[in-house]
Amino acid sequence: MTAAGADLRQIEVWLFDLDNTLYPVGNDFMRLIEARMTVFVARELNLPRDEAWALQKRYLHEHGTTLAGLMANHGIDPEHFLDEVHDVSLDALTPDPELHAGLMRLPGRRLIFTNGDARHAERVLERLAVADAFEAIFHIAAADYLPKPNPATFARLIEAHGVDPTAACFFEDSEKNLAPAAALGMTTVLVGPHAAVSDAAFVHYRTDNLAAFLMSARVKETA
Repeated sequence: MTAAGADLRQIEVWLFDLDNTLYPVGNDFMRLIEARMTVFVARELNLPRDEAWALQKRYLHEHGTTLAGLMANHGIDPEHFLDEVHDVSLDALTPDPELHAGLMRLPGRRLIFTNGDARHAERVLERLAVADAFEAIFHIAAADYLPKPNPATFARLIEAHGVDPTAACFFEDSEKNLAPAAALGMTTVLVGPHAAVSDAAFVHYRTDNLAAFLMSARVKETA
């Protein structure tokens, strides 16, 4: 389906990924985080930088996050990793009033569903000036460090926040993370410059402009 005028009148809970979803894919902010991940892996595993980068990407593909691979294969402490890699400048992010307006017109509950940690999510939301649009953050520690797209993580989110999947819409930049959401009955939206070329049946809507998508969507009327 196309992005224009998406019919989301059945949606009561709005779930949003954080990184590369609430701000554009390719933003320098995420590049800083990825660079710190490479430095961390190289130092902790005593690897050359190029090998560390390759392992970082392999764990991301195989485990859902680099952290999950490091925990499973090397016993890395998650808090040590998260504190270090997220300690970056927020200068590449700017307040987004259009996104804020789009979020605030959505009726019902709005939650962040991220593989990042709580403090990282809080910093990003504050910097984008959209923190007041969200009820809660479901972060990686709340998922017991089991990242999306693991179905158990979706189950934890649903239980923790009383979400009816059939009345929920999930926005993500990662196609693979939408598959378990759709299997549960959620409406799915793939976000980013690559979204238009996705032909996955479990992706219901696609957009390269999240704020515009939210502003044009048909949503439930409120009294």
